[in-house]
Amino acid sequence: MALIVQKYGGTSMGSPERIKNVARRVARYKAQGHDVVVVVSAMSGETNRLIALAKEIQAKPDPRELDVIISTGEQVTIGLLAMALKDVGLEAKSYTGTQVKILTDSAHTKARIQHIDDAAMRADLAAGRVVVVAGFQGVDPEGNITTLGRGGSDTTGVALAAALKADECQIYTDVDGVYTTDPRVVPEARRLKTVTFEEMLEMASLGSKVLQIRSVEFAGKYKVKLRVLSSFQEEGDGTLITFEEEDNMEKAIISGIAFNRDEARINVTGVPDKPGIAYQILGPVADANIDVDMIIQNVGIEGHTDFSFTVPRNDYQAALNILEGVQGHIGAKHISGDDKICKVSVVGVGMRSHVGIASTMFRTLAEEGINIQMISTSEIKISVVLDEKYLELAVRVLHKAFGLDQEN
Repeated sequence: MALIVQKYGGTSMGSPERIKNVARRVARYKAQGHDVVVVVSAMSGETNRLIALAKEIQAKPDPRELDVIISTGEQVTIGLLAMALKDVGLEAKSYTGTQVKILTDSAHTKARIQHIDDAAMRADLAAGRVVVVAGFQGVDPEGNITTLGRGGSDTTGVALAAALKADECQIYTDVDGVYTTDPRVVPEARRLKTVTFEEMLEMASLGSKVLQIRSVEFAGKYKVKLRVLSSFQEEGDGTLITFEEEDNMEKAIISGIAFNRDEARINVTGVPDKPGIAYQILGPVADANIDVDMIIQNVGIEGHTDFSFTVPRNDYQAALNILEGVQGHIGAKHISGDDKICKVSVVGVGMRSHVGIASTMFRTLAEEGINIQMISTSEIKISVVLDEKYLELAVRVLHKAFGLDQEN
């Protein structure tokens, strides 16, 4: 008998019939003798509907009140699933994040989990109940409802698995695993049987939508066995996210191509080339809770330098406004930007033991006439910023260039 945490996304919970299908799947695991904790998202489209509703009232919704509103989506689905489980003969109990006491910080709409009180859940499991928990939400030390950011139900699932020391955390979604890239862009993309935490962390951070990056961080930190499965297929092993094994080091040079359309670039030109200028530029942006990704600073000429960095597209205008407000203080001659860019990345632990990955990537893009605007590297990935119009072409040609359409 094992303790399994299962997480079901919005598509899996998208209708009463699909919720009943989830209940039947959970019942099969219970029939095998397993204890099961289920984490669910809101019904597909519901969070977007609630955000749009809030914006009809207030153009820039108050973050605290927005969390109150958007957390209700999961409150609906936990109640419905608990009812569906009872309808198939199982004892079940639903919990909001507050009822579990998933304690977070107070960063509304982007909260981070600090502690989970597992006592009530363990008591229910010991009594034979299925525990159903609302994903995406928690409570801060003052008792305010908080949410964890888009995709936060994955993080809830993995965090609960870590707190409960579950045998496995299963992430059920509308795809049957992690692919070499998005099959909607490259039909030849293949499902990976296994992928390392390192690779999955890079792929999630670089735009792969299968798992939220924080859930992968949690899983890696607490050594939670993580598996991605389809909620619409009865059979299949999905993709196991695991720790790197030495005998797999040289099996595949590149595991996948990740991409992200949600990118914007900001250029700060003609700033004084002096110690501390990077902090003066990026400090106010960080203070506004805006993530900065790729950064390039040119070599100083005649006492001045140029500085470029990328931010999420939704934060583009806010970041521009911040920098225009401090332009005089930092001494910048000009501030400009582009919100029609994308990021394409090749990822693989095999890069550590192979040379020529960068040259293959750059040559492949050059042969298609695709200009590279920015480059960023780590030990197991290379990312480039391109004009957004070249995204799908770049992904297709790179996927083929690295042989990802071929079985290993």
